Amino acid sequence: MKIDGPFYATLDNAAGEARRMADAGYDGVYTLEGNADPFLPLLLAAEHAPGIDIATAIAVAFPRNPLHLAYQAWDLHRFSRGHFLLGLGSQVRAHIVNRFGCEFDHPARRMSELIQAIKAFFACFQDGEPLHFEGDFYRHTLMTPMFNAGSNPYGKPPILLGALGPKMTAVAGEVADGLIVHPFNTLPFVREQAMPAFTQGLARSGRARAEVTVSIAAMCVTGNDEREFNAAREAVRGLLGFYGSTPAYRPPMDAIGQGELQQELNRLSKQGRWDAMAGLIDDDFIGQFAVVGEPATVAQQLWHKYGEYADRIGIYAPYGTQPDVWPGIIADLKRLAAASGPGSPLAPAR
Repeated sequence: MKIDGPFYATLDNAAGEARRMADAGYDGVYTLEGNADPFLPLLLAAEHAPGIDIATAIAVAFPRNPLHLAYQAWDLHRFSRGHFLLGLGSQVRAHIVNRFGCEFDHPARRMSELIQAIKAFFACFQDGEPLHFEGDFYRHTLMTPMFNAGSNPYGKPPILLGALGPKMTAVAGEVADGLIVHPFNTLPFVREQAMPAFTQGLARSGRARAEVTVSIAAMCVTGNDEREFNAAREAVRGLLGFYGSTPAYRPPMDAIGQGELQQELNRLSKQGRWDAMAGLIDDDFIGQFAVVGEPATVAQQLWHKYGEYADRIGIYAPYGTQPDVWPGIIADLKRLAAASGPGSPLAPAR
């Protein structure tokens, strides 16, 4: 198991932040597509923390062209010496149509084609295969030597797909190199919905589970003292209210019998009542969606919750803590993973 951390860095501080996270023990860093480009900071991370894995988790796919994504992934994979993972996601209809100004019809089919188109470019660059991809949404049939990126000494970058709904999750199993489980998740949702849908996609592709990567984004609430802990809990409370207001994100709530809350959160979001939304998220709800506890307990909780399913765990902690909080958690989690071989009492039940 590898442990990844959220790379909230700007271009001004990315170099130092990457070194700090590498020193803390993270195996990789990932960017989120928020209010800045998710690719640019990773270039600085690769330069100043060589050997650390770098990933977009996620870059919004539909506003971008498959060739643009192929070039960016190829360059970052080469520059990082084989440590780049291209994480893509669909976002939701309202943002794609109204913020990005793009189409959102048949998102699962469109995503499947987009990933296959990127892989067609990879095969053209790396293996010399003629470029000939024709689908319902993308068509790429021209590649001349001047525009061919050429072979990559580190091979083809893996493509992971962030997904929440069953159709998109199955697409991850069928055509991507792995799945990124959205941070708005509950254990019953992961166990009963996400992993079965992913397995169905794998079956359609004829691949085994060991051939792909499952990365689970894990919300955590922790801190060195009461002040830090309370600030972390309130930050996550607000984030859960925001996520829970999105209709497409209802399944993890349904999985714990809280689906009706989604409608009320959505109503408040349309009124701009963000504080009121957070007020509907009680501590029991937080405990279903996040690992909550003192730093000494977090690794064991993460392992118990996700160890059966995850090849990578992406720590998701959108708040400030003292620098000494995470190195111990990361080290403890790695020890648990290393000690969990077949027959070990620490191995999660499968």
